[in-house]
Amino acid sequence: MAVPERRDVSEDVGRRRRFDRWRLISPTGAEVVSLRQLSKRERLRVTAPTFFTIVNMMSGLSSVLLAFRGEFTFAAVLIAVSILMDIADGGVARLVGATSPFGLQMDSLADLIAFGFAPAILVHTWALPDYPILSWLAAFFWLGCAAFRLARFNVTIDPTADKRYFVGLPSPAAAAVVMATIFALNQPEAGGYDTSLVVPVIVSFVPAVLMVTSIRFRSFRNLLSPQGRTGWITTTLAALAIIAGLVIEPGLTGLVIAYGYILQAPLGVLTAPVRERLFGTDAVAPRRERMPSVFLPDTDEGDDGAQS
Repeated sequence: MAVPERRDVSEDVGRRRRFDRWRLISPTGAEVVSLRQLSKRERLRVTAPTFFTIVNMMSGLSSVLLAFRGEFTFAAVLIAVSILMDIADGGVARLVGATSPFGLQMDSLADLIAFGFAPAILVHTWALPDYPILSWLAAFFWLGCAAFRLARFNVTIDPTADKRYFVGLPSPAAAAVVMATIFALNQPEAGGYDTSLVVPVIVSFVPAVLMVTSIRFRSFRNLLSPQGRTGWITTTLAALAIIAGLVIEPGLTGLVIAYGYILQAPLGVLTAPVRERLFGTDAVAPRRERMPSVFLPDTDEGDDGAQS
């Protein structure tokens, strides 16, 4: 019988001591391990999603700078780049197993710039330039709703929640409405847009309001993370259809995708009884429940703890 090799404990202690200078302890007692103690391969794995997050942030800021220069079409295109980077960083993080609380916070900060600040500036400079007071209010309102949406998402993450649905319109989808509208109406063949308040107000306020509601929107996570042969075929066909549409008629395709995503929520509610009868309860969104307050702690839980 082979005798198992005894491990030299002193080697482990020495290795830990060498890394102690790179180890940070937060006031809460959480341990933060420096990247310097990881191998190059592991370092690349855990930082890969952050690369896409930073590109997302840079595209959003560049969109703001272009909007101030009046180059609205290019500003809209950069918001589209931010949307693609936001999808990519989440997909890469799940693929390489590099999800972390730091990545979550970093992603939200980037989203606030790309899908909160940048669309707010576009609303101010493009949608309502002839109404100074209203344009300021619209920009403030959009940025506030986006910040609330992202903060609420961060503090209400539930591992047991149905990942097929978002609560409230996701900030990238809201920004896509502004992006698609600007891109479509700024094309030469569009001939500009009506200077009345109808289109600007809809584009500026409706997506912002939807971000802070509790309406369920499909996440289509099955398309972004396909499983099995059928899933990959569906994702490939959807991607090819979108690419073909963007090549043939980019403005119209963007409008269909952006506004179609918003309309799928009310259509889903209207068709829910039929889908539930035909395909079962898994085919419809779960029943909406009242969300806990994100401003105040749960006092009932604290009272129970005090009594016990």
